[in-house]
Amino acid sequence: MKRDSIKHTVLFLFITAGIPLCMSFVAAAVKPVQAAPLATTAVKDSSITDGIKKMVSPAVVLYDSLELDRYGLSRSAFEYAMLGFEYLVESGVIDNDDVISIVDFSLPSSAKRLFVIDLNSYRILYNTYVAHGHNSGREYANQFSNKPESNKSSLGFYKTLGTYMGGHGYSLKLEGLERGINDNANRRDIVIHGAAYVSEALIRSQGYIGRSQGCPALPEKMHKPIINKIKDGSCLFIYSPDKAYLKRSAVLNARA
Repeated sequence: MKRDSIKHTVLFLFITAGIPLCMSFVAAAVKPVQAAPLATTAVKDSSITDGIKKMVSPAVVLYDSLELDRYGLSRSAFEYAMLGFEYLVESGVIDNDDVISIVDFSLPSSAKRLFVIDLNSYRILYNTYVAHGHNSGREYANQFSNKPESNKSSLGFYKTLGTYMGGHGYSLKLEGLERGINDNANRRDIVIHGAAYVSEALIRSQGYIGRSQGCPALPEKMHKPIINKIKDGSCLFIYSPDKAYLKRSAVLNARA
């Protein structure tokens, strides 16, 4: 996979938009990344925002050029995703930097809140429904946990691994990259798989899709092609405007 896809993206945006190149790369390899203890002085949200403005402003142009707002992806979700993605690629954690997957939990489960974006061709490859954990909420995911048997979703950055056939059929293993936030993904069997309860029929009947035990489950007709596209070392970011996560995430605060 191309290691310089981010630079290609930035160069493309620089040429088309005439904005200065302002990406400063961090090369410390950390996996998983240690979350900042809650007891310490947390980095303020404004510091992260300043980091986004300084380091991923070209990504804002990409957000606008793809008209991601029309698809419902929040600008904040995209900016945070690109901020952490850049850091993880330059840290040597992400193997496949051609594509990024973003789950935007600021949206209800009745919205298509999974976005798979090709960073080479600048295209939205997939935009579909995705489930959250049963104990994270009903229409919206607003409670999160890294604990086994919590039946809650975990936020943050993940690396996709290999595929396997399990109880839910064709599935994709995930590695949580943020210590104390999602690094129990393997112990919790948090994977991407297809599920019958991720369906528009349920949205029509009850207003929201079914919920998982914490897995980002996908529609049965969509999960195979999506898994095949993002498997083997790409970046998945699960976002929520959750203040606790934004303060604790060492991946995001590394750029602040």
